[in-house]
Amino acid sequence: MILIRNVRLVDALGERGPADVLIGEGRILSLEGGAAQRVIDGTACFLAPGFLDLHAHLREPGEEVKEDLATGLLAAVRGGYTDLVSMPNTKPPVDTPEAVRALKEKAKALGLARLHPAAALTEGQEGKTLTPAGLLKEAGAVLLTDDGRTNEDAGVLGAGLLMAAALGLPVAVHAEDAGLRRGGVMNDGALSDLLGLPGNPPEAEAARIARDLEVLRYALRRAQGRPHLHIQHLSTKRGLELVREAKRAGLPITAEATPHHLTLTEEALKAFDPLFKVAPPLRGEEDREALLEGLLDGTLDAIATDHAPHTLAEKEMDLLRAPFGIPSLEVAFPLLYTELHLKRGFPLARLVELFTDGPRRVLGLLSIHLEEGAEASLVLLSPKERPVDPGRFASKARYSPWAGWRLGGWPVLTLVEGRIVHEALE
Repeated sequence: MILIRNVRLVDALGERGPADVLIGEGRILSLEGGAAQRVIDGTACFLAPGFLDLHAHLREPGEEVKEDLATGLLAAVRGGYTDLVSMPNTKPPVDTPEAVRALKEKAKALGLARLHPAAALTEGQEGKTLTPAGLLKEAGAVLLTDDGRTNEDAGVLGAGLLMAAALGLPVAVHAEDAGLRRGGVMNDGALSDLLGLPGNPPEAEAARIARDLEVLRYALRRAQGRPHLHIQHLSTKRGLELVREAKRAGLPITAEATPHHLTLTEEALKAFDPLFKVAPPLRGEEDREALLEGLLDGTLDAIATDHAPHTLAEKEMDLLRAPFGIPSLEVAFPLLYTELHLKRGFPLARLVELFTDGPRRVLGLLSIHLEEGAEASLVLLSPKERPVDPGRFASKARYSPWAGWRLGGWPVLTLVEGRIVHEALE
């Protein structure tokens, strides 16, 4: 038994407390205390349901030099995540039931965050032949995506949505028109012109979302079941407007935003630092503000990290050759707690919802709220500030665009079904 005393509670239903939370047998047994073998003082901290990340690259199999299940899932629990969806763009891609099953079994043996593998929508993520979705779901896949590549063939995407609809699986898309994107390494506009760098225009995202919405309408008309299209790492104001319009029209669409698109802009590229090179690229301030509004009005369903680790040697290459991606599992919540909640008054309950109920709804999972009988997959968060120190990361990617930023809201205790998987109590 574990007792967390005098702790504030926060979930999608709001803030309340203080409470004395008794945990045992994998569940919350009481909010009014009780006898326990271990007592933790939760004064000044708040307790939330464990986070779920819809979008993380763990690089296994094939690129374990960048990250592996052990380091990635340890980084996850240190970031307050009890559940995580791994992307399939590995080497080889996760496009068979055997590959999905192997990831599930290894992650379970590690005993850290629970892994929910995404499987490739098409064989080899080549955008041509659909994978065996029924068998992939049976093996444990929770969504289908060719993330890392764009789905250029609308017919294949439409067929994939029809297939997934019959199985109740979401299809997630990296929404960029490859022809418009070309070789862009940063947001296309006056700044990219000034810096002499190839630009990736915001219209590339909007054009692909507009096309995919028409494909979704086709699938909705033809499907046996209800198709579900999920837009990954939304980055532009116009893309957000298209999703908002689609939701108002009743289309079955969800969308996510990332910590880097919510806290950084293209201005960071002025130093030509590849640390800030991501896909889709960091956009302008107007786009960032639009995304914040989308979090508040429900257009955006979840905050997903798009945790994308690379070796330091790769990220230290020049801006044209360095790979896209930022590691963020361990800083995502403290970053947004500080930059959105503390500095801008973003409602804490809504922020927590975007890390918990929101992503769970995308996957069709039940919500976890802080009440008696609820599953004790929880995170204890401390408001105490400390600087981001990439040297302390569990991830193999020990660099960060937020290095040195002073943040509060750090996870100091993470539990999965009542079992402590991360502890940093003072």
